[in-house]
Amino acid sequence: MDSYPRDPDFGAPPPSWEDPDDAWPVPPGRRPVPPPPDGRGPARRAPRRPPPPLPAGRTPPGPPGFPGAWPPQAQRPLAPDVGLPRLPRPAPSDSVAPRPAPGVAQPPPWATGAPMDPLAPRLSAGPPSNGGPAFGYPGGRRLSGRPLPPVPRQSRLLALLFRYRPSSHAQALTTGLLIGVLWWFAVSLTLMPLLHGRAPLWSVTAVGDRLPSLLAVVLLSSLAGLLFQEAAVRHLIGEQSSRTGAVPDPAPPRVRVVILGGGFGGVAVAQRLERLLPRVPSMDVTIVSQSNALLFTPMLAEVASRSLEPNHVGVPVRAACPRTRFRLAEVDRIDTDEQLVHLRASGPSTTEALPYDHLVLALGTVPNYLDLPGVRANSVPLKTIADAITLRNHVIARLEQADVAQDPLERRRQLTFVVAGGGFAGVEIIAGLCDLVRGVRRYFPSVVDEAEFVLVHGRDRILPETEPELGDYALRKLRHRGVHCLLETRVASATADAVALSDGSQLPTRTLVWAAGNHPSRVIASLPFEHNAAGAVVADASLRLAGTSNVWAVGDCAEIPDAAGGGRPCPPTAQHAVRQAKALADNLVRVLEGRRSKPFSFRTTGFLATVGHHSAVADIRGRCFSGILAWLMWRGIYLSKLPGVERRLRVLLDWAVEPFFGRDIALTSPDPAAPGPHGRTAMRRSSPR
Repeated sequence: MDSYPRDPDFGAPPPSWEDPDDAWPVPPGRRPVPPPPDGRGPARRAPRRPPPPLPAGRTPPGPPGFPGAWPPQAQRPLAPDVGLPRLPRPAPSDSVAPRPAPGVAQPPPWATGAPMDPLAPRLSAGPPSNGGPAFGYPGGRRLSGRPLPPVPRQSRLLALLFRYRPSSHAQALTTGLLIGVLWWFAVSLTLMPLLHGRAPLWSVTAVGDRLPSLLAVVLLSSLAGLLFQEAAVRHLIGEQSSRTGAVPDPAPPRVRVVILGGGFGGVAVAQRLERLLPRVPSMDVTIVSQSNALLFTPMLAEVASRSLEPNHVGVPVRAACPRTRFRLAEVDRIDTDEQLVHLRASGPSTTEALPYDHLVLALGTVPNYLDLPGVRANSVPLKTIADAITLRNHVIARLEQADVAQDPLERRRQLTFVVAGGGFAGVEIIAGLCDLVRGVRRYFPSVVDEAEFVLVHGRDRILPETEPELGDYALRKLRHRGVHCLLETRVASATADAVALSDGSQLPTRTLVWAAGNHPSRVIASLPFEHNAAGAVVADASLRLAGTSNVWAVGDCAEIPDAAGGGRPCPPTAQHAVRQAKALADNLVRVLEGRRSKPFSFRTTGFLATVGHHSAVADIRGRCFSGILAWLMWRGIYLSKLPGVERRLRVLLDWAVEPFFGRDIALTSPDPAAPGPHGRTAMRRSSPR
């Protein structure tokens, strides 16, 4: 049915010779057509009869609402079959209605009281019935033709929760499964026994007796998740189809936003901009990254120690940002004058230019080898999944070589593992290597006990970012596990079979993991902006580079003042990068809308670090935790922050099966330390610049 009001004169009864099936509907309150004089009722398909003769000098009356006579038969247009009254239009007039001045909003007919043509396009049907903006009103949709009603808040929420993703049904299934398991544990095993005055049923026997109920809950919750997903998607599709039918005006120029970097900061910026697209629908967002997966770096050490599978700690960027363009390429240089980003995608000599209107720098950092002789060529960093796979294969290969080595000195080189750097990364790497080597004792019983682990740190205590008591606890825990912690000592140089230290001593080893420092990449260093002593670009509190209007920065590659910390630079952590990304996206949209940006402010939540063998340290809002409680907090917090329910379940399963099956020792690539195209030469060539 049509929503606009009908004229009360429309729908007058047809003449008696009119076929009743061809007549327009009779409005309520008007008497129907009387039957013919001969007493016969109106037939279903009564033939038309000629009109009765009129007296001389009289003309047939015009239709109701139109003065004058009926127009000639040739000028009577056929009414479209759209449920409108079948009335002919009046005769065309020679006068032309004045055209409204361009740019001047004209009131709709219902507001001026002018007669409405029922066959004219329905540009506006009247005041909006739902209280929202309509065509011709502030905040309405500027369309030619039928206006689109505003999107309800509930539908916006459903669109954010159930927007199309390649694995949306799988996520709905796993989400329902996880909710069902939590419900079964909280209600069936905990709440119901407590209501009956009994202790919670957390024993193995009680859980085994209730496994059938668990299976039923899992099946029902998974089915409910799928049904809810399907219902929400169908609701959105139906609403979208009901709002179609109007032809939009020519789209405004696109605002090209280019994000360099696919880490925490870059992906968080893109995700936030996707949520803000209804406010600025002309944005065209593109992510450029050398990797097509978002790596969850806090779990990278567990990938290197073979506790987790590599694919379980990475989420494809295309899946994380489904409404964002993605380019797999390396950034060669940035031309800020021409607003072009030069990319290298297919080869070292092939480049292409990507234009931008707003540029977001989220390139992070690369290892800083401090120009030490031989360190770059003879060390393994831990920044990517490829680095973690290389390190795990390298350690297993060293055990294989030591198992057959006859020379005691060579055997010692193979079984000595050195990590440079006592920060979060270095401590977690050395702890993971201890767990890996000692976890495969049953495969190498004759060599594991001879393994030596050395942590080289240039300061007087490890974990300098945390409280001193946590650093002391981590130091005691590592030394108790047999790790040699060399404090106030630095790496001076490295060769293929030894590492020279700053005190003049040498460590015979074939394994050196570099975690002693990072710095921004050469692309950031070449930009014509202000840099700090470490080489990072300097941004203001709104995360925009000083002296620019369209270049933004987020994460480790920039020095960003924190308003909550009195203007001190933010630490290079993932939690700050994610919060900076959300603030950057909000400020960018505010600039596009002509509003003032807001300064970034964030209070650090805390720090977490594992020290191996079910032990960790945690600093949460100034409260310190250590031991197995901190280890459970580390796993629980990072598991909850892992993007995607599917990845969380996979990581949870990896942790669950590890105590029963042990760690895998299969080599998935050739020995990285062997000579040839897969040896240290290849490692040096593939390391970041």
